[in-house]
Amino acid sequence: MKIKINIIRFVLLSISLSTLYSCTKDQILIGTDKELYDMSIETTGFTWFQNSSNLLEKSSGSGHPQPYLKTRYNEIAASQLDSSGRILSDANFPDGSLIVKELYDNTSDIGRYAILYKKADHEDADANGWVWGYVDNDENIAAPASTKGASCISCHSQSESIDYMLMNKFYP
Repeated sequence: MKIKINIIRFVLLSISLSTLYSCTKDQILIGTDKELYDMSIETTGFTWFQNSSNLLEKSSGSGHPQPYLKTRYNEIAASQLDSSGRILSDANFPDGSLIVKELYDNTSDIGRYAILYKKADHEDADANGWVWGYVDNDENIAAPASTKGASCISCHSQSESIDYMLMNKFYP
């Protein structure tokens, strides 16, 4: 009788665990990725590129699949913008800078956030002090911050980038 009860318990536990894990996302939003996502969904106190919250069409140099974008800068990062909301040609964003590119699936729905947060002493910072976030609007991780921008840096290092920023190059 004890063996039957233990087998039933094992089967029920297996079904419960299987159900639990089949309902979870591929990559759960925790740690640095959650921190970056939480910072990116807050829009108060930001300055938009070119002082405009209008959607921009994806540029020819973009590696992002979404067709539209908006880019915004927190107060610290905005110190590196000129009066027209463009990045200063000699900009070097200070620690605490947060730059959020909202990537739109269509003209009304944000599909993903591409996030750059400058925090040189952060465990996930690259050699230039940037922490890279790439998180879907539904909180799935598109590329974990722990990779330190490995899938992003080659594009962001192209000619005419300013501290990894390409907005001036593609949106003159």
